[in-house]
Amino acid sequence: MKLFKRKEKVPDDRSFMEKAWDLQHRLEVRQKRMGKGKYGRVLKMARKPTSDEYAKTSKITGAGIMLIGGLGFLIFLIANQVAPWIAEMLGL
Repeated sequence: MKLFKRKEKVPDDRSFMEKAWDLQHRLEVRQKRMGKGKYGRVLKMARKPTSDEYAKTSKITGAGIMLIGGLGFLIFLIANQVAPWIAEMLGL
């Protein structure tokens, strides 16, 4: 029993221009559908942020990156400095 059917390649006798028009048509149809899918309402409501909103978002994002980086560095220091000291004290 075959699970997958092999698609046979059918020779495409269309001219280059016919293929180009077909591609253009598919792109236009896809572009028209873009505002009607799951995220259409979100895309319609989206707008460019003001400079104040952009600055606040950048500051908050930067602070988050610094916080996560600092936490990672603290864990690195504990793993390299404190853990061997504790293992030595316990005789491991």
